[in-house]
Amino acid sequence: MPQTIEIKDLIKIYSGGFEALKGINLTIREGEFFGLLGPNGAGKSTTIGIMCSLVKKTSGSVSIFGKDIDTEPDLAKQFLGIVPQEFNFNIFEPVHQIILNQAGYYGVTRKAAMDRAEYLLNRLEIWDRRNTPGGRLSGGLKRRLMIARALVHSPKVLILDEPTAGVDISLRRSMWIFLQELNDQGLTIILTTHYLEEAESLCKNLAIIDKGVIIENAPTVRLLEKLSSEVFILYCHDMTDVSDLAYLRVVEEGVVEAELNKGETITRLIETLTARGIIVDRIKNKANRLEELFVKLVAA
Repeated sequence: MPQTIEIKDLIKIYSGGFEALKGINLTIREGEFFGLLGPNGAGKSTTIGIMCSLVKKTSGSVSIFGKDIDTEPDLAKQFLGIVPQEFNFNIFEPVHQIILNQAGYYGVTRKAAMDRAEYLLNRLEIWDRRNTPGGRLSGGLKRRLMIARALVHSPKVLILDEPTAGVDISLRRSMWIFLQELNDQGLTIILTTHYLEEAESLCKNLAIIDKGVIIENAPTVRLLEKLSSEVFILYCHDMTDVSDLAYLRVVEEGVVEAELNKGETITRLIETLTARGIIVDRIKNKANRLEELFVKLVAA
């Protein structure tokens, strides 16, 4: 039976009385790619901090594959690889040494650590920078270094707190591919992100937290089914009059916006336009679907 991460009745009250977490409950199964979403200050990083024993909880419990973070903290932390929001390595040390030092903290032998470091740095395309001080890397390469460091001891769970913040599009997408490969190999991944396209592309299950409360927790597909409509942009040629179709709006010459309610299909729309002699060249979503849902849920 797959093991789980269990978070039960988790409460965090900071000095001054601010209640960051108000009794959240989450179950994350082994092998999941799990997304934890929410606006700034919602409680995402506090939850992650408690799981990693970096933040002291007020009450509740957290167990990681059967190891309670209070009674067996060292064993619980052995399962985890953590990529925090902020860069927290020695900027003067070479990239390769940063990885080897991290392996040493977890008791990985020198030979195993060197082999693992070479594999990860090659896979993340920074092996050629292995002798470069970490502080001299670009922001995107620093993120890759952080991921390599988190994986050097072969953890069972990878926690990514805003891992692609400030990373350009090409680097971000290559990181997505690598993370998906790791998940396909059985690694449990927990992701917090403000890039909702990222969550929709990667995560099988999502929890949305707002003001310290979990307001949704379901498979990504099921959450997206809650959208009552979806807006598409269609790029067309041979346009004719479509003013009689209430769900269409001409944005400019050759560009049409279509709002389809649940149950209506883009295929049927294209068939309707084709019957009028209108040729659709390209289609795209007007907005990320998960972003639309997130805004609606948080505003509710």
